[in-house]
Amino acid sequence: MSKAAIWSSGFRPFFLAAASYGPLLLCLWFGARSGWWMVPDGGLGLPMLHAHELLFGFAAALVCGVLTTALPSWTGATELRGRPLVVLAALWFAGRLAMYVAGWLPQLLVAVLDCALLPALCVMLLLTIGASRRRLFWWTLPPLAGFAAANIVFHVAILRGNSGGAQWALMLGVDMLAFLFVLYAGLFVPAFTRRWLRARGEKSAAILMPLEYATAAVMVVFAGADLFGAPRAWMAAVALAAAAIHAWRFARWRGWRVLGEPLLWCVHLGYLWLIVAFLLRAGAALFSGVPRDAWIHAFTIGAYSTLKIGLMTRVALRHTGRPLKASVAVQVAFIMMSAAALLRLIFALHGLDQRALDAAALLWASAFVIYLVIHGPMLLRSSLPRPSTQSLRALSFGAE
Repeated sequence: MSKAAIWSSGFRPFFLAAASYGPLLLCLWFGARSGWWMVPDGGLGLPMLHAHELLFGFAAALVCGVLTTALPSWTGATELRGRPLVVLAALWFAGRLAMYVAGWLPQLLVAVLDCALLPALCVMLLLTIGASRRRLFWWTLPPLAGFAAANIVFHVAILRGNSGGAQWALMLGVDMLAFLFVLYAGLFVPAFTRRWLRARGEKSAAILMPLEYATAAVMVVFAGADLFGAPRAWMAAVALAAAAIHAWRFARWRGWRVLGEPLLWCVHLGYLWLIVAFLLRAGAALFSGVPRDAWIHAFTIGAYSTLKIGLMTRVALRHTGRPLKASVAVQVAFIMMSAAALLRLIFALHGLDQRALDAAALLWASAFVIYLVIHGPMLLRSSLPRPSTQSLRALSFGAE
């Protein structure tokens, strides 16, 4: 094991952090809900603490891992390594620790420690890619700033004793995370797919920029309608429009042609879950039997987690010099992730026994444990000799 290896690229410390912290969060939540132990919540209450940490702890770690590795590659800038990564990782850990000892610290200090990571990431990325000529990728920064702002608004609401405002901030965080998801999934999923199809002599569609602009625009409109309480008919129309535009985008990638490649069908399946999430949001606006938070579970568990575990596997293999071949155990983890999302939705829609919720949590956490067992050692050790002089970073993240 090389002490320096973990700080050689952003995906290493942050993929390890996410894959470790996700299952730990589920374990803490399950034990506290079952009365086995107490989790210090700083007055937030277990549900709100759990939601905050899944969003600004687990998901934020994945955001850091992807953007610190991929964004410099996409723009041609120098990747963040060494001390900047140590600083970001320390800020992430300080935020997690502060949230769990919040009862013994001034609330303002907790807020500062927890909110420091994402603004620091924004500044580091801006300094890194600021001189880049490929300014199209700068569009990743506004939703990242919005994600950071959501955490700040959350803590301001908590300081003021405004639980409704804190809930609204969590929703803002989900919407900004969905926007980020749409932006970078639209870069690497079609890039991976095109390369795989072309290698087999099949045609693949080029990026259609008007569609990409429409995709970004509909995410802005969807977030506004969701956050500011649009009338039900308007909300349903916006959500259905979002589902239609994303379905068009998804269809152009020809995902049905990659069913023989687990590292590809996993990310396509994740994106398909996003379309399901929009349909569920429309259903919640139209029918009282569909809970409003159903779309959130479809997005966070189905879309975000399924696509991310596929990406994490690909990056861990390629960036450490290994062949792009998912092990059988990891393929099982891919299936477990979407099974967890499906079970969670059935629980929400049909009021199943509490054991269904517990089973969904177990499947989700176990998928990341499998990832950690298989790929954790790769992330800690130095990469194997590269098979060619071609940029592994470009191969991993779809830079053309």
